[in-house]
Amino acid sequence: MAEGLLGRLGGRGHSPGKSFPVALSKEEWRRKLSAAQYRVLREHGTERAGSSPLDKQYGGGVYHCAGCGQPLFSSNTKFDSGTGWPSFWAPLDEAVEMQTDRSLFMSRTEVHCSRCGGHLGHVFDDGPQPTGQRYCMNGVSLDFSAGETSPATGITAPAKPAAEP
Repeated sequence: MAEGLLGRLGGRGHSPGKSFPVALSKEEWRRKLSAAQYRVLREHGTERAGSSPLDKQYGGGVYHCAGCGQPLFSSNTKFDSGTGWPSFWAPLDEAVEMQTDRSLFMSRTEVHCSRCGGHLGHVFDDGPQPTGQRYCMNGVSLDFSAGETSPATGITAPAKPAAEP
């Protein structure tokens, strides 16, 4: 709860004039989401590091927004950042938007769903190639669809080393 309050006091959140294709009232979001999902997606909270089973999920599939179902990340771009949060080096094309987050006495780049505006996490410039970015996402803001094939990201994944005989 404090993170939501600090987020609001710190100027976080989307500009009042910004509208999204999926827009629900606070009451509708509360009914649709779990308490933890609401805290992260709608109040800009952060889940505890290491608390999401999606951090260690490395099967093939697509990660969707838990708020609206929009495809966000392909498993092809997921990597183990060692942070305790699911991390990706690129989102799917036009799936996310970014804005500056100046809360908690620092400046970071917040990542949110381009379809519903839900807060997903932050992006940092310390990730692997080919982008050098680390999209550090709250697992509670994501739903994983195993085996689903993702649309293209517009970025070529680095070649994986061949298995030794």
